[in-house]
Amino acid sequence: MLGDRANFCLEVLTFEVVDFRGSYHAIWGRPCYTKFITIPNYTYLKLKMPGPNGVIIVGSTFLHAYMCDHEHYELATAVINFAELSKLRNSLTLVVPECNELTSSSALHLTKETKAVGIDPTDPTKTVRIGTKLLDK
Repeated sequence: MLGDRANFCLEVLTFEVVDFRGSYHAIWGRPCYTKFITIPNYTYLKLKMPGPNGVIIVGSTFLHAYMCDHEHYELATAVINFAELSKLRNSLTLVVPECNELTSSSALHLTKETKAVGIDPTDPTKTVRIGTKLLDK
């Protein structure tokens, strides 16, 4: 049934329910448009059909259409990311790094020239020591 109590159109439709989340509550095709004798206008997001007391107009807003498309985009992105993450998990070999070993790239190079720099103007005891000279490399 489309319309309100004063002006409505009632038809019985046979359709299939698909078990997936999407941005649309219903997707009508040409058989449905033919049965209701409707004219869809995608530019203005309106669906017009004849009723017993004049034209019945079913419509939406551009904001609502945008929100539906945005939710659908987020859902599709999440599904694709989940599938790709599963593939990546299966192809990776987990390795636990040895954190206690020092390598040449992670070793600290200390210099004698340092100075204390305050990090909190309200508390002079909070300082850090930084080097005043750069290494040759």
